[in-house]
Amino acid sequence: MITPETNIRQAFIQKARELLKEEYLPKIERCVEKLTDEQVWWRPNPESNSIGNLLLHISGNARQWIVCGLGGATDNRQRQTEFDERRIIARDELLARLRTTVADVDDVLAGFDPARLLDKYPIQGTEATALAAIFHVTEHFSMHTGQIILLTKMLANIDLIFYDFSTGKPVHTWHEAKPS
Repeated sequence: MITPETNIRQAFIQKARELLKEEYLPKIERCVEKLTDEQVWWRPNPESNSIGNLLLHISGNARQWIVCGLGGATDNRQRQTEFDERRIIARDELLARLRTTVADVDDVLAGFDPARLLDKYPIQGTEATALAAIFHVTEHFSMHTGQIILLTKMLANIDLIFYDFSTGKPVHTWHEAKPS
């Protein structure tokens, strides 16, 4: 029997999947496509992260919390290396890694039993409920997507045109052909 609680649990997981693969990833793709490899690795100072570091980091975080934490894959993450990287890894390679991670996260969430949202899982040396893990990854991905958008606007000096306001109400455009 499907209860309202079951529907809420399913809706929560579905919304997280949609945000990660249909909103945040396409926005990041649009940003990175507007930059050179060198711009992707630019940082304003040694204490700041480049877009490249952020891409490595959100991929590592999502993989650790969802693919490994909820999905049971082996966790080999070395978090600090995501921030320490200084080589110029090609933007296409970074996007391919991120796309693979988002697809793997989506696979885990697509098969995840909503009745287990309050079950606890060992993640990053602590225990977290599945609900907390999914919420954390979605929020974390969103925060760093915003940083990537800001850095892209600074570096490329462009409007990324994520919304069309010509009808008087916002219509998202991040799935349409990328503006030049």
